[in-house]
Amino acid sequence: MRKRSRKCLKMYVETPRRERRMSILLSDEEQRIIDRYLEKYKITNKSRWLRETILMFIHKNMEEDYPTLFGEHDMRR
Repeated sequence: MRKRSRKCLKMYVETPRRERRMSILLSDEEQRIIDRYLEKYKITNKSRWLRETILMFIHKNMEEDYPTLFGEHDMRR
């Protein structure tokens, strides 16, 4: 039997390239809070964490504000 070569083609999921930069300014206290959180939960990729946290917050708010056919008060009756 012939051994398989160690070089295998890896399949990568196509992710959109991130070409837009966003920067924010934090106070020293805010920076310490974030650093403490990242250290406590052993988060090593700060940029990915920030991106996911912000987008999850936006997504949750958009779901809550989604227009419905009837108002919440009318549906609870």
